[in-house]
Amino acid sequence: MPEVEVTRDDERSCYEARVAGRVAGFTEFVLTAHAITFVHTEVDPAFEGQGVGSALAKGALDDALRRGDRRVKVVCPFLRAWVARHPDYERRLAPAGGH
Repeated sequence: MPEVEVTRDDERSCYEARVAGRVAGFTEFVLTAHAITFVHTEVDPAFEGQGVGSALAKGALDDALRRGDRRVKVVCPFLRAWVARHPDYERRLAPAGGH
């Protein structure tokens, strides 16, 4: 697996996964006063199957949870599937519906 750096870009409302300085994927979020909701994730086809998506999911969720200033919700199908495979995250997330 390549080394993946995950960073948050508040201006673009996304977390980016970079490999050797190149954007390899991103996950978009919507911020409200009370929650951060992950809505869409993409991984560049050149990086699929190399663990970039998993590193992005873990990095983004860990950072959002660590900040602790908002509830963390996941509606993005990719991240929902990742969370289902990592149940220790499920109990730390807010339900996707509601506010």
